[in-house]
Amino acid sequence: MYKIIITCFILVACSRQLIAQPAEQIVKVVVAPDHTDWLYKIGENVKFTVSVLQYGNPVKNANIRYEVGPEKMEPTKKDSLNLPEGIMTIQGGTMKTAGFLRCVVIAKAGGKEYRKLATAAFEPTSISPAIQNPGDFSAFWEKAKASLARIPMDAKVTLLPERCTEKVNLQNHQPSARLYGILCVPKKEGKYPAILKVPGAGVRPYNGDIATAEMGFITFEIGIHGIPVTMDLNVYNSLGSAALSGYPNFNLDDPNRYYYKRVYLGCVRANDFIVSLPQYDGTNLAVTGGSQGGALSIVTAALDPRVKFLAAFYPALCDVTGYLKGRAGGWPHLYDKNNLAFNNTK
Repeated sequence: MYKIIITCFILVACSRQLIAQPAEQIVKVVVAPDHTDWLYKIGENVKFTVSVLQYGNPVKNANIRYEVGPEKMEPTKKDSLNLPEGIMTIQGGTMKTAGFLRCVVIAKAGGKEYRKLATAAFEPTSISPAIQNPGDFSAFWEKAKASLARIPMDAKVTLLPERCTEKVNLQNHQPSARLYGILCVPKKEGKYPAILKVPGAGVRPYNGDIATAEMGFITFEIGIHGIPVTMDLNVYNSLGSAALSGYPNFNLDDPNRYYYKRVYLGCVRANDFIVSLPQYDGTNLAVTGGSQGGALSIVTAALDPRVKFLAAFYPALCDVTGYLKGRAGGWPHLYDKNNLAFNNTK
Protein backbone atom coordinates (compact mmCIF):
# COMPACT_ATOMS: atom_id res chain seq x y z
CA MET A 1 0.00 0.00 0.00
CA TYR A 2 1.08 3.56 -0.54
CA LYS A 3 0.12 6.83 1.03
CA ILE A 4 -1.76 9.17 -1.28
CA ILE A 5 -1.80 12.95 -1.29
CA ILE A 6 -4.00 14.49 -3.98
CA THR A 7 -4.53 18.22 -3.89
CA CYS A 8 -5.83 21.03 -6.04
CA PHE A 9 -3.52 23.59 -4.51
CA ILE A 10 -0.36 24.80 -6.22
CA LEU A 11 2.73 24.67 -4.03
CA VAL A 12 5.53 27.02 -5.01
CA ALA A 13 8.96 26.47 -3.53
CA CYS A 14 11.59 29.18 -3.73
CA SER A 15 15.20 28.05 -3.74
CA ARG A 16 18.06 30.36 -4.65
CA GLN A 17 15.84 32.49 -6.82
CA LEU A 18 13.58 35.48 -6.46
CA ILE A 19 9.96 35.15 -7.51
CA ALA A 20 8.32 38.41 -8.51
CA GLN A 21 5.15 39.35 -6.68
CA PRO A 22 2.07 39.31 -8.94
CA ALA A 23 0.94 42.71 -10.13
CA GLU A 24 -1.97 44.10 -8.12
CA GLN A 25 -5.10 44.74 -10.16
CA ILE A 26 -6.84 48.06 -9.62
CA VAL A 27 -10.25 46.48 -10.23
CA LYS A 28 -11.14 43.15 -8.66
CA VAL A 29 -14.13 40.93 -9.29
CA VAL A 30 -15.09 38.59 -6.47
CA VAL A 31 -17.51 35.70 -7.00
CA ALA A 32 -18.47 33.59 -3.97
CA PRO A 33 -21.10 30.88 -3.38
CA ASP A 34 -23.21 31.17 -0.24
CA HIS A 35 -21.72 28.07 1.40
CA THR A 36 -18.27 28.73 2.81
CA ASP A 37 -17.15 25.19 2.00
CA TRP A 38 -18.58 25.46 -1.55
CA LEU A 39 -20.37 22.11 -1.02
CA TYR A 40 -24.07 21.51 -1.78
CA LYS A 41 -26.58 18.68 -1.74
CA ILE A 42 -28.16 17.62 -5.03
CA GLY A 43 -31.32 19.68 -5.47
CA GLU A 44 -30.11 22.44 -3.15
CA ASN A 45 -30.02 25.95 -4.62
CA VAL A 46 -26.83 27.97 -4.72
CA LYS A 47 -26.49 31.73 -4.67
CA PHE A 48 -23.39 33.49 -6.00
CA THR A 49 -22.50 36.90 -4.56
CA VAL A 50 -20.71 39.11 -7.08
CA SER A 51 -18.67 42.13 -5.98
CA VAL A 52 -16.82 44.59 -8.22
CA LEU A 53 -14.19 46.50 -6.27
CA GLN A 54 -11.78 49.30 -7.06
CA TYR A 55 -9.06 49.97 -4.50
CA GLY A 56 -11.09 47.74 -2.18
CA ASN A 57 -14.31 49.76 -2.48
CA PRO A 58 -17.48 48.73 -4.36
CA VAL A 59 -17.78 50.21 -7.84
CA LYS A 60 -21.12 52.00 -8.12
CA ASN A 61 -23.20 51.08 -11.19
CA ALA A 62 -20.75 48.44 -12.32
CA ASN A 63 -21.83 46.56 -15.43
CA ILE A 64 -21.30 42.82 -15.64
CA ARG A 65 -22.28 39.90 -17.79
CA TYR A 66 -22.39 36.40 -16.40
CA GLU A 67 -23.16 32.81 -17.22
CA VAL A 68 -24.01 29.84 -15.01
CA GLY A 69 -23.93 26.17 -15.93
CA PRO A 70 -22.19 22.83 -15.39
CA GLU A 71 -18.41 23.22 -15.42
CA LYS A 72 -16.99 23.52 -18.97
CA MET A 73 -20.37 22.73 -20.52
CA GLU A 74 -22.82 25.03 -22.28
CA PRO A 75 -24.24 27.56 -19.77
CA THR A 76 -27.85 27.15 -18.72
CA LYS A 77 -28.23 30.81 -17.79
CA LYS A 78 -26.78 34.03 -19.23
CA ASP A 79 -27.51 37.66 -18.48
CA SER A 80 -26.12 41.19 -18.19
CA LEU A 81 -26.66 43.28 -15.08
CA ASN A 82 -25.98 46.66 -13.59
CA LEU A 83 -24.82 46.64 -9.97
CA PRO A 84 -25.99 49.95 -8.46
CA GLU A 85 -24.05 49.37 -5.24
CA GLY A 86 -21.24 47.29 -6.78
CA ILE A 87 -22.53 44.06 -5.26
CA MET A 88 -25.37 41.67 -6.15
CA THR A 89 -26.52 38.10 -5.60
CA ILE A 90 -27.12 35.80 -8.58
CA GLN A 91 -29.47 32.85 -8.29
CA GLY A 92 -27.39 29.95 -9.62
CA GLY A 93 -30.01 27.23 -9.42
CA THR A 94 -29.11 23.65 -8.61
CA MET A 95 -27.99 20.32 -10.11
CA LYS A 96 -29.91 17.05 -10.35
CA THR A 97 -26.79 14.89 -10.40
CA ALA A 98 -23.40 15.03 -8.71
CA GLY A 99 -21.04 17.53 -10.33
CA PHE A 100 -19.88 21.12 -10.41
CA LEU A 101 -21.88 24.26 -11.16
CA ARG A 102 -19.82 27.24 -12.30
CA CYS A 103 -20.57 30.96 -12.35
CA VAL A 104 -18.37 33.06 -14.64
CA VAL A 105 -18.54 36.86 -14.31
CA ILE A 106 -16.97 39.49 -16.56
CA ALA A 107 -16.98 43.12 -15.42
CA LYS A 108 -15.98 46.08 -17.54
CA ALA A 109 -14.29 49.12 -16.05
CA GLY A 110 -12.05 51.78 -17.55
CA GLY A 111 -12.21 50.14 -20.97
CA LYS A 112 -10.86 46.82 -19.63
CA GLU A 113 -12.58 43.53 -18.85
CA TYR A 114 -12.01 41.60 -15.64
CA ARG A 115 -13.02 37.94 -15.39
CA LYS A 116 -13.62 35.85 -12.29
CA LEU A 117 -15.41 32.60 -11.54
CA ALA A 118 -16.54 30.36 -8.70
CA THR A 119 -17.62 26.74 -8.75
CA ALA A 120 -20.06 25.03 -6.41
CA ALA A 121 -19.63 21.29 -5.82
CA PHE A 122 -22.73 19.12 -5.64
CA GLU A 123 -21.94 15.91 -3.76
CA PRO A 124 -18.59 15.53 -5.58
CA THR A 125 -17.67 12.30 -3.78
CA SER A 126 -20.71 10.68 -5.41
CA ILE A 127 -19.35 11.16 -8.93
CA SER A 128 -18.81 7.72 -10.45
CA PRO A 129 -16.54 6.78 -13.36
CA ALA A 130 -17.97 7.42 -16.81
CA ILE A 131 -16.76 4.04 -18.03
CA GLN A 132 -15.73 0.68 -16.57
CA ASN A 133 -12.35 -0.93 -17.12
CA PRO A 134 -12.38 -3.42 -20.01
CA GLY A 135 -12.22 -7.05 -19.01
CA ASP A 136 -8.60 -7.45 -20.09
CA PHE A 137 -7.38 -4.24 -18.43
CA SER A 138 -5.20 -5.82 -15.74
CA ALA A 139 -3.90 -8.52 -18.08
CA PHE A 140 -2.95 -5.89 -20.67
CA TRP A 141 -0.75 -3.99 -18.22
CA GLU A 142 0.74 -7.07 -16.61
CA LYS A 143 1.77 -8.26 -20.07
CA ALA A 144 3.21 -4.84 -20.91
CA LYS A 145 5.23 -4.71 -17.68
CA ALA A 146 6.50 -8.24 -18.23
CA SER A 147 7.64 -7.29 -21.71
CA LEU A 148 9.40 -4.21 -20.29
CA ALA A 149 11.16 -6.29 -17.65
CA ARG A 150 12.74 -8.48 -20.34
CA ILE A 151 14.47 -5.49 -21.94
CA PRO A 152 17.85 -4.58 -20.38
CA MET A 153 17.83 -1.16 -18.73
CA ASP A 154 21.16 -0.18 -20.34
CA ALA A 155 21.49 2.91 -18.12
CA LYS A 156 23.87 5.58 -19.40
CA VAL A 157 24.82 8.19 -16.80
CA THR A 158 26.67 11.40 -17.72
CA LEU A 159 27.94 13.81 -15.06
CA LEU A 160 26.86 17.44 -15.46
CA PRO A 161 29.67 19.14 -13.51
CA GLU A 162 28.23 22.62 -13.93
CA ARG A 163 25.20 21.49 -11.95
CA CYS A 164 26.83 18.81 -9.78
CA THR A 165 24.23 16.32 -10.92
CA GLU A 166 23.89 13.62 -13.55
CA LYS A 167 22.08 13.19 -16.84
CA VAL A 168 20.60 9.73 -17.35
CA ASN A 169 19.10 7.88 -20.28
CA LEU A 170 17.60 4.40 -20.09
CA GLN A 171 16.30 1.85 -22.52
CA ASN A 172 12.51 1.95 -22.38
CA HIS A 173 9.80 -0.46 -23.57
CA GLN A 174 11.66 -1.43 -26.74
CA PRO A 175 15.36 -1.35 -27.69
CA SER A 176 15.06 1.72 -29.91
CA ALA A 177 13.24 3.80 -27.29
CA ARG A 178 15.10 5.78 -24.65
CA LEU A 179 14.00 7.54 -21.48
CA TYR A 180 15.90 10.67 -20.40
CA GLY A 181 16.08 12.41 -17.06
CA ILE A 182 18.19 14.24 -14.48
CA LEU A 183 19.40 12.37 -11.41
CA CYS A 184 20.34 14.17 -8.19
CA VAL A 185 21.88 12.22 -5.29
CA PRO A 186 22.89 13.62 -1.87
CA LYS A 187 26.66 14.12 -1.63
CA LYS A 188 27.06 12.50 1.77
CA GLU A 189 27.52 8.74 1.73
CA GLY A 190 24.51 6.81 2.94
CA LYS A 191 21.15 5.32 2.04
CA TYR A 192 18.33 7.66 1.05
CA PRO A 193 14.64 7.67 0.14
CA ALA A 194 13.91 8.45 -3.49
CA ILE A 195 11.42 10.60 -5.41
CA LEU A 196 10.48 10.15 -9.05
CA LYS A 197 9.39 13.51 -10.47
CA VAL A 198 7.10 13.20 -13.50
CA PRO A 199 6.40 16.18 -15.76
CA GLY A 200 3.43 18.34 -16.58
CA ALA A 201 2.25 18.60 -20.16
CA GLY A 202 4.40 20.12 -22.86
CA VAL A 203 7.83 19.76 -24.38
CA ARG A 204 10.68 21.36 -22.45
CA PRO A 205 14.12 20.85 -20.89
CA TYR A 206 14.59 19.83 -17.25
CA ASN A 207 17.14 20.85 -14.64
CA GLY A 208 16.71 18.25 -11.91
CA ASP A 209 15.75 18.90 -8.30
CA ILE A 210 19.00 19.74 -6.56
CA ALA A 211 17.32 21.49 -3.63
CA THR A 212 15.40 18.36 -2.60
CA ALA A 213 18.52 16.22 -2.99
CA GLU A 214 20.30 18.57 -0.60
CA MET A 215 17.53 17.80 1.90
CA GLY A 216 18.42 14.11 1.83
CA PHE A 217 16.41 12.62 -1.05
CA ILE A 218 17.42 10.96 -4.29
CA THR A 219 15.48 12.72 -7.05
CA PHE A 220 15.04 11.57 -10.63
CA GLU A 221 13.24 14.08 -12.86
CA ILE A 222 12.27 12.62 -16.21
CA GLY A 223 10.97 13.76 -19.56
CA ILE A 224 8.41 11.62 -21.38
CA HIS A 225 9.08 12.21 -25.07
CA GLY A 226 12.13 10.01 -25.61
CA ILE A 227 14.41 13.00 -26.31
CA PRO A 228 17.33 14.41 -24.30
CA VAL A 229 16.26 16.88 -21.60
CA THR A 230 19.25 19.23 -21.76
CA MET A 231 19.01 20.66 -25.27
CA ASP A 232 18.50 24.29 -26.26
CA LEU A 233 15.02 25.62 -25.49
CA ASN A 234 14.40 26.41 -29.17
CA VAL A 235 14.55 22.69 -29.99
CA TYR A 236 11.70 21.93 -27.60
CA ASN A 237 9.67 24.89 -28.83
CA SER A 238 10.02 23.63 -32.39
CA LEU A 239 9.03 20.08 -31.46
CA GLY A 240 6.11 21.27 -29.35
CA SER A 241 4.66 23.30 -32.20
CA ALA A 242 5.31 20.70 -34.90
CA ALA A 243 6.20 17.00 -34.52
CA LEU A 244 4.90 16.70 -30.94
CA SER A 245 1.97 19.08 -31.24
CA GLY A 246 -1.16 17.34 -29.98
CA TYR A 247 0.75 14.32 -28.69
CA PRO A 248 -1.98 13.34 -26.16
CA ASN A 249 -4.14 12.38 -29.16
CA PHE A 250 -1.53 10.25 -30.95
CA ASN A 251 -2.90 6.76 -31.75
CA LEU A 252 -5.73 7.23 -29.26
CA ASP A 253 -7.77 4.37 -30.75
CA ASP A 254 -4.99 1.76 -30.50
CA PRO A 255 -4.08 0.65 -26.96
CA ASN A 256 -0.72 -0.78 -28.04
CA ARG A 257 0.36 2.28 -30.02
CA TYR A 258 -1.25 5.02 -27.93
CA TYR A 259 1.30 7.67 -26.95
CA TYR A 260 0.88 7.28 -23.22
CA LYS A 261 1.46 3.53 -23.16
CA ARG A 262 5.16 4.17 -23.74
CA VAL A 263 5.04 7.03 -21.23
CA TYR A 264 3.46 4.92 -18.48
CA LEU A 265 5.95 2.12 -19.00
CA GLY A 266 8.73 4.70 -19.01
CA CYS A 267 7.71 5.77 -15.51
CA VAL A 268 8.01 2.15 -14.36
CA ARG A 269 11.41 1.91 -16.08
CA ALA A 270 12.50 5.07 -14.23
CA ASN A 271 11.69 3.31 -10.98
CA ASP A 272 13.73 0.30 -12.16
CA PHE A 273 16.69 2.66 -12.36
CA ILE A 274 16.04 4.31 -9.01
CA VAL A 275 15.83 1.04 -7.08
CA SER A 276 19.06 -0.13 -8.73
CA LEU A 277 21.03 2.77 -7.22
CA PRO A 278 23.36 1.80 -4.37
CA GLN A 279 22.32 4.95 -2.50
CA TYR A 280 18.62 3.99 -2.46
CA ASP A 281 17.39 2.87 0.97
CA GLY A 282 15.44 -0.04 -0.52
CA THR A 283 12.09 0.95 0.97
CA ASN A 284 10.94 4.52 0.48
CA LEU A 285 10.00 5.35 -3.10
CA ALA A 286 7.68 8.25 -3.93
CA VAL A 287 6.33 9.72 -7.14
CA THR A 288 5.03 13.24 -7.62
CA GLY A 289 3.94 15.68 -10.30
CA GLY A 290 1.30 18.20 -11.27
CA SER A 291 -1.30 18.29 -14.06
CA GLN A 292 -0.11 15.67 -16.57
CA GLY A 293 2.44 14.80 -13.89
CA GLY A 294 -0.38 14.37 -11.39
CA ALA A 295 -1.94 11.77 -13.66
CA LEU A 296 1.42 10.10 -14.25
CA SER A 297 1.94 9.93 -10.48
CA ILE A 298 -1.36 8.12 -9.97
CA VAL A 299 -0.75 5.76 -12.90
CA THR A 300 2.81 4.96 -11.79
CA ALA A 301 1.71 4.19 -8.25
CA ALA A 302 -1.06 1.95 -9.59
CA LEU A 303 1.25 0.04 -11.95
CA ASP A 304 4.27 -0.25 -9.66
CA PRO A 305 3.89 -1.75 -6.15
CA ARG A 306 7.36 -0.48 -5.23
CA VAL A 307 5.86 3.02 -4.93
CA LYS A 308 4.94 3.69 -1.30
CA PHE A 309 4.02 7.39 -1.51
CA LEU A 310 2.44 9.59 -4.15
CA ALA A 311 1.57 13.29 -4.27
CA ALA A 312 -0.60 14.21 -7.25
CA PHE A 313 -1.23 17.90 -7.79
CA TYR A 314 -4.28 18.98 -9.83
CA PRO A 315 -4.09 15.73 -11.83
CA ALA A 316 -5.00 15.72 -15.53
CA LEU A 317 -6.12 12.73 -17.64
CA CYS A 318 -8.84 11.95 -15.10
CA ASP A 319 -12.45 11.17 -16.05
CA VAL A 320 -11.64 12.14 -19.64
CA THR A 321 -14.88 10.56 -20.87
CA GLY A 322 -16.96 12.60 -18.43
CA TYR A 323 -18.12 14.71 -21.37
CA LEU A 324 -19.96 11.68 -22.70
CA LYS A 325 -22.04 11.72 -19.51
CA GLY A 326 -22.80 15.44 -19.66
CA ARG A 327 -20.09 16.64 -17.29
CA ALA A 328 -16.61 18.08 -17.59
CA GLY A 329 -13.72 15.75 -18.33
CA GLY A 330 -10.08 16.28 -17.48
CA TRP A 331 -7.27 17.59 -19.67
CA PRO A 332 -6.67 17.14 -22.58
CA HIS A 333 -10.47 17.38 -23.00
CA LEU A 334 -10.56 14.69 -25.66
CA TYR A 335 -14.36 14.63 -25.80
CA ASP A 336 -15.35 18.26 -25.32
CA LYS A 337 -17.33 20.07 -28.01
CA ASN A 338 -14.14 20.89 -29.93
CA ASN A 339 -12.81 17.31 -30.05
CA LEU A 340 -15.84 15.04 -29.74
CA ALA A 341 -16.49 14.44 -33.44
CA PHE A 342 -12.83 13.58 -34.09
CA ASN A 343 -12.17 11.34 -31.08
CA ASN A 344 -15.49 9.61 -30.36
CA THR A 345 -15.05 6.90 -32.98
CA LYS A 346 -16.35 3.91 -31.03
